[in-house]
Amino acid sequence: MKALRYLKALSDETRLRLALVLFHYELSVNELVSLLSMGQSRISRHLKILTEAGLLQSRRDGLWVFYSAETEGEGHEFLSSVIAFMQDDESCRADLDMASRIIEERALKTRQFFNEIADDWDEMNREILGDFSLPDVILRAVPDNCGVAADLGCGTGEVLEHLRGACRELIGVDDSPRMLELARRRFGDNMNGISLRIGELDYLPLRDGEADFICINLVLHHLSRPSTSLGEIARVLHPGGLVLVTDFDQHTQESMRTMYGDRWLGFSLDELSAALVKTGLTIVDYRRQPVKKDLALHLILARKNAPGAPSAGL
Repeated sequence: MKALRYLKALSDETRLRLALVLFHYELSVNELVSLLSMGQSRISRHLKILTEAGLLQSRRDGLWVFYSAETEGEGHEFLSSVIAFMQDDESCRADLDMASRIIEERALKTRQFFNEIADDWDEMNREILGDFSLPDVILRAVPDNCGVAADLGCGTGEVLEHLRGACRELIGVDDSPRMLELARRRFGDNMNGISLRIGELDYLPLRDGEADFICINLVLHHLSRPSTSLGEIARVLHPGGLVLVTDFDQHTQESMRTMYGDRWLGFSLDELSAALVKTGLTIVDYRRQPVKKDLALHLILARKNAPGAPSAGL
């Protein structure tokens, strides 16, 4: 009986606390150890029980393992009904607050990393991309008569410089003040038609439907919750508008975490495709591009669903 299996799995205070936190966040084993102030073996044993019961799911990314609640099915429905009785408990709220701070700390570390390496970022990109010109591919993807284009995670503004003249207005968004400072230096006094905005990519500083074209290049693998950012992209994209998502194919190079501040070791095409479709975007073109360091890029062009939209390609 599934109900009995679920009840047995949750018949422990620690497992209830884990279930609550992981219903709201995806966290690594080490982060859960820190949150609950318990040994790793103890946490791992409880996670195994909850996972085998069908209440949690795990995701391995290189040497790291992340856990979260099941997002659909009977296990999700059962856990959802239980969580409703825990939200007002003081200790449960404390756990959720701590989990939220862990996520914020991830973002802070990423921001600090990019502030520190901003001056070297363009060269670091060339070490991976080699002779492949990503800005040229992005430029070809821009629709004719483009009004507003946005580069999310714009860094030092290299892509914005290539797009100048292809759109009426350009918007660059980044959460690193140092990156945006370098972008401003790139354009000097010639900022006409360019708006540089500081902001988080999971809460974009753009209005609903403001952009006709968006690109997000080698950024998703730095984010704690890439799916949230894709949802924001769908929000700020005009119906019929295009987004070019460029990111690494899955790989196993752990050194990318320390050298380039990566949080995810790439994504499978199925993962990215499913996440885009879930936000109401339709994939219209795709190519896979090998680059240096035995890595490869996914280049996915997608459109926000709208009737009668023109064709597009890479």
